[in-house]
Amino acid sequence: MKPEYRSLHRARQAVILLFLACGVWYLNWRLGSFNAAHPIFSALLYSAELFGFMTACLNVFMTWRLSVRVAPLPAAGLKVDVFIPTYNEDVDLVRRTAMAAQAMDYPHETWILDDGNREAMRNLAQSLGLRYLARTDNAHAKAGNLNHALAHSTADLIATFDADHAPRRDFLTKTLGYFADPLVAFVQTPQDFYNLDSYQNRTDAGSRMAWSEQSLFFRVIQRGKDYWNAAFYCGSCAVIRRQSLDTIGGFATGTVTEDIHTSLLLHKKGLRSVYHDEALAYGVAPAKIEPFLKQRVRWGVGAMNVWRKEGILFARGLTLAQRLNYLATVLAYFDGWQKAFFYFAPVYVLMAGAMPVAADGWVFLLHFLPYYLLNFLAFEEISRGYGRSVMIEQYNMARFASFAWSTLGLFRIRTRFGVTAKHLEARTSSLGFLLPQLAVVSLNVLAIPVGIALFYAQGHLPADGMWANVVWAAINIWLAVLVVSFTLARGINRRNDYRFAMPLAARLDGVLGTVDDLSPNGLKFYGLLRPVSAYEVMPVTLYLPDGVLNATLEIRKLEQAQSGDETYTRSIGGVFQNLSQASIQRIEQFLYGTDAQWRINRYHEDSLTPLQRLGVISKPRPLPLQVNHWAGCEVVNESASTQISLIGLVDSVLENGEIRLLVDQVLSVDRYYRIQAHSRSGLRTLQVVSGQYETILTGLGSLYLYRMTLLRQSVATAEDPLPLTAAAPESGMAIAA
Repeated sequence: MKPEYRSLHRARQAVILLFLACGVWYLNWRLGSFNAAHPIFSALLYSAELFGFMTACLNVFMTWRLSVRVAPLPAAGLKVDVFIPTYNEDVDLVRRTAMAAQAMDYPHETWILDDGNREAMRNLAQSLGLRYLARTDNAHAKAGNLNHALAHSTADLIATFDADHAPRRDFLTKTLGYFADPLVAFVQTPQDFYNLDSYQNRTDAGSRMAWSEQSLFFRVIQRGKDYWNAAFYCGSCAVIRRQSLDTIGGFATGTVTEDIHTSLLLHKKGLRSVYHDEALAYGVAPAKIEPFLKQRVRWGVGAMNVWRKEGILFARGLTLAQRLNYLATVLAYFDGWQKAFFYFAPVYVLMAGAMPVAADGWVFLLHFLPYYLLNFLAFEEISRGYGRSVMIEQYNMARFASFAWSTLGLFRIRTRFGVTAKHLEARTSSLGFLLPQLAVVSLNVLAIPVGIALFYAQGHLPADGMWANVVWAAINIWLAVLVVSFTLARGINRRNDYRFAMPLAARLDGVLGTVDDLSPNGLKFYGLLRPVSAYEVMPVTLYLPDGVLNATLEIRKLEQAQSGDETYTRSIGGVFQNLSQASIQRIEQFLYGTDAQWRINRYHEDSLTPLQRLGVISKPRPLPLQVNHWAGCEVVNESASTQISLIGLVDSVLENGEIRLLVDQVLSVDRYYRIQAHSRSGLRTLQVVSGQYETILTGLGSLYLYRMTLLRQSVATAEDPLPLTAAAPESGMAIAA
């Protein structure tokens, strides 16, 4: 039985059908426009275009309908084991995942599966009260590790998390209910990543955009596959039925991607998969180009292994729709060869005078431009705003050589790759991994003046053909330069841990202010402080959901800013000194295994499509607001007989007469509150009425995000502050979003 689904809007259907018709028309015309003087080059260009149209058709088939799932409640009494396989990951990384897994709501047992057989990992499991299992060998890598654990487990259901993927508290309660259907073999959820400065992420503070190279796959493609019962297991952030695994002999071995291979074997048995489209765990994405490309090579080689071993198109037990869905996945890696041809084709044309199309320039444009523009429009619309064509073209440029290299795995040619790095490193050289892009830049830059010179000296190309290829080469140069500059910028790292952009109330040297750059190692603080100097040591208090955390901070960085003729310290960066293990774990529980970073900052991955911008299709949500600034505050309930205040943060930007506030306690609705907000310029007193709220889960407790209606406000300068009428207790916290 197919799941509920959401189909394409009629306007989008019209655009895509028009594109398909135009594609058939264009490719049919192109068959008659080969240049007889250069038949091989002409055939290669046509093959690249035909491949692009074929993959576009497969994409349309996959994503025309997207599944819509509502998590059913889980039955009581299910026996669940949680497997966390690890090989060489840092103990700190595994600890964060293990603590988040241990804190999940449904009864379960958590296992650390250590293929590194390390004493430190054994001690970690013992300190947390977890099961620990190690092997004497590493046969079949991750799949072998999981199968070894299966031999020791008696659970009905197995949840698997990579060593870096920390789950939310409600992960199991959101996924176990699907197993009421006895044919469901596994439930997969999106793989989201908390380090938004990774190589695969693009963020923009002004628009609140936090797009990832994998956004299209996890937000659209997997949902499309789910409609056809072809969503595949991704190796992490999933739950799988033990009985289903037993029917195929456990997790699949013999390929380097046990996840997609296991999925295909389960689908061949006629079993069902579920894709629950809600991020319920957060991991570490590759920070730099080297692990990013190595990971893609491994995926590509694994896909080729599965294709060679299972056949896919002729695999017994799969429906035609499932075969096409799996085919689309493995064909994606051949995109590397297509892109390589497009990146170097204008070089050959300009330097050799070889035109692959025998047609007058205007005739070619009359056919090419409608097809190209409709191709772009159709992709944007069927991607539902997650496509971001310019971004995707940059990643196509970054990974084209790796994708092409990985396809050699189809022919049993050995390709090298490594375990994906899950930690930040100091600045390293990325130039070795940029050689393909540097070749694109160098050859296209060389080809433009050479081609122009040959044109004026020998007339080796028609004028329209020459200038068209100059533009083509210039676009290739532009894309490659963007990739090189982005890669070099991502190669710079001065920290050994990711800092979360989560605003948090804090006191530094007794001054109430805001933290918005927090990790277990340090923070950045905003507030009205006395003059300070680098390496000065100060007391700091963090207001976490479960109470205060007192620590010592060593100042490392002072960020100066200008206001008129006045220079002031805008922010202070520092590192914790001698932080206890218990305090480190509290900070980790607050930061990891939660979507608070996204919900507080209102991050989003999608953008408006062309039809939405034109008003043909209604916009899915209001445009995001500009970046807000937070202020430390006290919140006083003026309706209560005893005025007791909470420490928190308040949004300093007003929207339609409202402000936003997040506290760790439920406030009474429609009650009067006084908020006293502290900022660099002084004290601001706000009289408000509480309104609706939403709940945000963290590992230390819930936060409540309120919308408050502003009644009036008054401002006092730092020299003449307003008096406080209620003392601020050293407990509680709040975050504004």
